[in-house]
Amino acid sequence: MGIKGCMSITKYFLFVFNLLFFILGGVLLCFGLWILFDRSSFASMLGSTTPTLKIWCYVFSGVGILTMLLGFLGCLGSLKEIKCLLGFYFAFLLLLFAAQITIGVLVYTQRNNIKTSAGKYVEDLIKSYGLYSNQTDIEESWDFAQEKMKCCGWNAPEDWLQNPKISSNSSVSLYPCSCRNITRDRSYAFSNTSIESSDSRSHFCQASSKDNWPVYHTGCMNRIQTWLQNNIITVVGVCIGISLLELFVMTLSMCLCRNLDQNYNKLARYS
Repeated sequence: MGIKGCMSITKYFLFVFNLLFFILGGVLLCFGLWILFDRSSFASMLGSTTPTLKIWCYVFSGVGILTMLLGFLGCLGSLKEIKCLLGFYFAFLLLLFAAQITIGVLVYTQRNNIKTSAGKYVEDLIKSYGLYSNQTDIEESWDFAQEKMKCCGWNAPEDWLQNPKISSNSSVSLYPCSCRNITRDRSYAFSNTSIESSDSRSHFCQASSKDNWPVYHTGCMNRIQTWLQNNIITVVGVCIGISLLELFVMTLSMCLCRNLDQNYNKLARYS
């Protein structure tokens, strides 16, 4: 009786736990689809860019679908005591846990290569910034990152001197508007106006001189490193908590699967 009662508690605990996960996945999926079909309203309300919201809608939708799938397998497998679904549930969790460990190890061991690759990517982005008549999604996203993180360039604002529009323009001093430090720019806000291209906004602003850009002096790489250093304990704690929760639920699902009646196949109900 003791073992049977323990299995019943395990079964209904898994059911309730995964039911909450299924509902959470549905909420994330609906929110992602809402952003996808109403990006303009979200962009005006949050002050974000449309490409950035596009990325987030895909993230929310993808996470929502995976969470709903995981919750469905756990709910149906535990409530109906279907071994194959519990097996899929365990395998899915194990695969997710292994992927998290692999990504963590790769990020830690390849952090220098990742930093170099990211720097090269941003350097190429800066060199090609503003060369097209219409601003690309990547350029809008980089503008958004610089504005929100209050940084300029990857290592320093001088990275923007590699941009052809800035380096080749000798008559006026241009700098990216997304780098503008509003606090420093207040003293001559009316004299530094945006430069207009023939087709659309060029997203470059004009300064009094190349030695006096009213921009943030910190590079975005330093901002990211500072944020990681200040929040490393929180990030590691959340990762460990998620991993322990996954191990706990995997253990419960495997215990329930192994202790089901070997001579009773629940799938026979549906055949």
